[in-house]
Formats: sequence, structure tokens, C-alpha cells
Amino acid sequence: MVDKRVFLIVLDSFGVGELPDAAEFGDKGSNTLKTISSAEEYSTPNMKRLGLFNIDGVDWMPKEGAPAGSFGRMKESSRGKDTTIGHWEISGIISPEALPVYPDGFPEEVLERFKAETGREILCNKPYSGTEVIKDYGEEHVKTGALIVYTSADSVFQIAAHEDIIPLEELYRDCEIARKILTGKHGVGRVIARPFTGVYPNYTRTSNRHDFSLLPPKDTMLDALTREGYETFGIGKIYDIFAGRGIQHTQRISGNEDGMEKTIEMQKKNFKGVCFVNLVDFDMVYGHRNDIKGYAHAATVFDRQLETFLKGMEKRDILMITADHGCDPGFPGTDHTREHTPLLIYGNDIRANVNLGTRDTFADIAATILDIMEVPNITDGTSFKDLISTRSLLKHVDHTLLKAYATWEDIQKLCEEAITYQTASVCIPPCYVKRVHDTYKDRLTICTVVGFPLGYSVTEAKAAETRQALDDGALEIDMVVNISDVKNGDYQRVKEEIKALKAIAGKKLLKVIIETCYLTEKEKIAMCKAVTEAGADYIKTSTGFGTAGAVLEDIRLFREHIGAGVRIKAAGGVKTIADMEAFLEEGCDRIGTSSAIKLIQGEEGGQY
Repeated sequence: MVDKRVFLIVLDSFGVGELPDAAEFGDKGSNTLKTISSAEEYSTPNMKRLGLFNIDGVDWMPKEGAPAGSFGRMKESSRGKDTTIGHWEISGIISPEALPVYPDGFPEEVLERFKAETGREILCNKPYSGTEVIKDYGEEHVKTGALIVYTSADSVFQIAAHEDIIPLEELYRDCEIARKILTGKHGVGRVIARPFTGVYPNYTRTSNRHDFSLLPPKDTMLDALTREGYETFGIGKIYDIFAGRGIQHTQRISGNEDGMEKTIEMQKKNFKGVCFVNLVDFDMVYGHRNDIKGYAHAATVFDRQLETFLKGMEKRDILMITADHGCDPGFPGTDHTREHTPLLIYGNDIRANVNLGTRDTFADIAATILDIMEVPNITDGTSFKDLISTRSLLKHVDHTLLKAYATWEDIQKLCEEAITYQTASVCIPPCYVKRVHDTYKDRLTICTVVGFPLGYSVTEAKAAETRQALDDGALEIDMVVNISDVKNGDYQRVKEEIKALKAIAGKKLLKVIIETCYLTEKEKIAMCKAVTEAGADYIKTSTGFGTAGAVLEDIRLFREHIGAGVRIKAAGGVKTIADMEAFLEEGCDRIGTSSAIKLIQGEEGGQY
């Protein structure tokens, strides 16, 4: 088990623009975020800082210059726009067929059995707004005791009842009866208890809603996490959506604000696992009621609470914010809308300003969470952990220690770190290669240096160093060119030396250090050509012992002039994680550094 906590917060119905197939669902032109962000009540500076307005397609809002988180938008691959299917997909299950809906009401075969088993008559049996249905049928229900049964554009069987007429225990029992009946071809996603109170015409729904969902058709990430010993927490209607499956602890909420307060309280608990949160007011209270101002205000209040949550995050915490579908309050009708959903990810281990683009399925969220937790992927999604994790940067790092006074204890520490964090290699002095190989065998890749750091050894000496290093167990060689030859314009001689060492290295990697700080642009271009023609695997900027290290301009120059088979390594002058990201984004495949791991761990010290 890894010591991680993922807080997955679903802003129920917070869509960010129509999906390509929205017209098939009657939702072309829907855009929940665009609608609410136009309201005066809307203000979400914290979500903006995480990258909300940098998401593809969000082109009407001012973008954040350098978002603090990774961000993207998600496509729903399941055939629907229902809460149940949306959450199932977030947890890893793509549903190729939509759950049944009943635009003309439920068939008699369902209702007759329901009436027989509950002992009560029914009213309505139509698609209806939850607030309107109790206004239109509440008085008759109070007089007769008949249950108000209604549906919506979603796959739901809803039962409304006055708490003074039908006690909650009975209402929930009636829902359980309906749930037992509604299986197979009539297997709706949710049976929902909708209790209300008050006196006509001022009926109001209470917070005692309870959802009775279908069991997911197969295991979700929640099941996988539970099997591996992680804890799973549901806040809001998460427990109901999954029919309790995979949720070890649950807390009901009275609304969005209460949900966030409970989530903030969860930060104070010591656990390893996932806290899965649903904030339903966005959908239930505002989206379905076409309340643009209310929805915008709810987003603003959430954002304020988000600031508190962000301040309370521990180094081991990862925050993911997403949605399950849209419900554009400005779109005709009151139903869910088929939209992309946002994804914002933030944490100490999460790379800043990474645009994930448009992911093909919500299930990628579950796959990524399992990857973070080092649990085998059982989902229908694909992990994007390597795109967002700062640790993924280490796959490009040659973890380096080349100081003249490096002790065996220092080298051991370097190697243990490289194994733990899975760096590309360890780059060590030649005198330690055999000892490291004998100690660690194939647990790590050994890189060493030849002609280091000044490069003016004769070719024969460099060749002998290379053979010895390979015999001792090195798999990668970083050689320094004869810089004097470069300055003398004797590029042919330099090329022949590189070619000679590559012949010795064979299939082992040869990286050629040209020490850019001493070269003109013309000389750098000439070296790109020489390295390419000599058949080397990499061109490398610097030793780290010259007057300056790597700069982005040199990487751009390399990229323009090297051959297709040559890769780039930067070394020296890379002092922060942001610098590492910049060099990788500019085209580097490797970075030579002595302290990337300390930076990833959030520690002080170390120089590249």
C-alpha cells in the first residue's frame, strides 16, 4: 500500500460544453459552465487557478497564465447522461447500452405488481419536475395516501410522499419493493425516495431523499481498492449510487455546503484510500429548476470552501474535481444535458499546467487512481498518471553523482534512490561501475562518463575507458568531445572519435557531451551534424562542470539540426521541477541531475 489519499469530488451536473453526439440526445448547444459563468453571482478564482478556464473548449473566459494543477475535459463513453451511469463510468465501468427510460410513464405490469406489494394506489406516473409534482399531486396524496410515482428523462423511478402521511421507514420499504421489481428490461438506474413536508400549496422536499441504485454490473475501482486494504469513504449520495458496493464508510449531507464541510473534516482523519464526494445541489436544486443565478452562486460558495480545502491538503493528498454529466440551467427543458465534464487535479505530486486535452472516457479517472495507489487496473479506462505525476519526470532523469569526493556510502544512497524512484539510470564515476554492478545487478541502469569533464584525452584513452566501463557493467556512456578540436573547426576529427566510441559501445547508448557554454551557434550546429553522422544516440548539452549549463535555446537549436535518430539530454542549469518540465516539453528525452528526487520529495537543497 502507498500512503496516499485521493479526494474525488463530483460537482453533480457541472458540464463544460456539449459532447459531439449531443444532438442525438436533444442537447446540441448545451453548456452548463458557459451559462452560469455569465451570471453576476459567478466567481470561482480557485478553480480558475487550478486550470478550469484553460480546459479545451472553454474559450469565453480569461485563462490562467500558469495553472497550479493538471486539467482536461472528459467524454462520456457510456450511452446515457444519467447520474448512475456517469458515476459508474467515473469508477471504471463503461455502459454501452443506456438504462431504460419511460417518457410515457411505467407500464401496467410494473405498476400493478408495485401496488399489490405496497398495498397503496399511485398518482401521476409521468415524467415530472420534482417540485411541480408535489405541487400538483401533493394535496390528493395527503387526502388518499396514494404514492406519487413519477420519472424524468433519466432512468429513475421516483416516489414522493409526505412524511406525516407515510413515515420514512415505510417510504424506504416501498422503494425497496420497487427496486426488487425493477430489474431486467425494467432495470432503471435508481429508485428514489422523495419525501416532503409542509401544507398545500407550500410543500417542500426534505433532505431525507434516499437512492436505491442498481448494483454495478462488475467491479469498480472501489472494489479493487477495498481488496487491497485501502479505505473508501462516500460523502453525499455516493453510497446510494453504488448500492453500498465498495463503500466502507458513508456520510449523508444536507446540501453542498454541508458536503464540503464534511469533506474538509475528512482531511483531519488519518487514512489511506479514496474519499468520493457528490455535491448534488448543483443538479437537484439549480440545474433541474433552471435556476441560473442559484447555480452560479452555488459554484461561488463551493469555490470559497475549496480554498479552505486546498489550504488543508497534506503532501500525500491528491484532489480531483469532475462531474457526472451536464444540466445546463439555461437550456430548454429541465433534464440533464449530454456534455463534456471538467477534470481538475492538484497535489504535491501533481504536475502544474499540464493540459490533458480531451479524454475518451470518464473511466480514465478510475484507472489513474488505481495506478496512483499501485493497484492493478480492472477498469475500462486508461491511466494518465505518467502525464500528471511529478514522479513520472524521474523516468527521464539520469540520477547523477560525479563529484570527486563521492564516497561509496554516497553512491549507495544514489543507487537506492534510483531503484525506489525508477530513474532512467544512475550516472556515476567510472571507478564505481563494477562495484555498483556487482551490488545491484540488473536492478538499475548504470551510466558512466568518458573523457570527463574536459574532453581533451586522446581517442585511444577514451576508447580504453569505454571498453573498461562496458566490461564493468555500464549500459550507457556519456563521452565528452575534444572541445579544442571543435574550436579549431576540426569537425571531421570529432566525428571520427564519436564514431569510434559508438563502434565499441555497439547497442549500448552513447551520449555525446559538446559543452555548449564554450561554443558558438555555428559550432553547435556543426556538432549536431557530427553527432548525427557518427551514429551516436544522444547529443548532450553540458558536463555540469563548465561555465554554464543547459538553456532552452540550445534545445530548440538541437531539435532543428539533429537527425531523426538522435535524442537530446540536458544537464546543468535545471534548478526546479518547472525547469525540468520546460526542458522535457522543449524536446529533451533525458535530464542529468543530482537532486531531482529531492525536488520531487519537496525537500530543500541540491543543485542540478
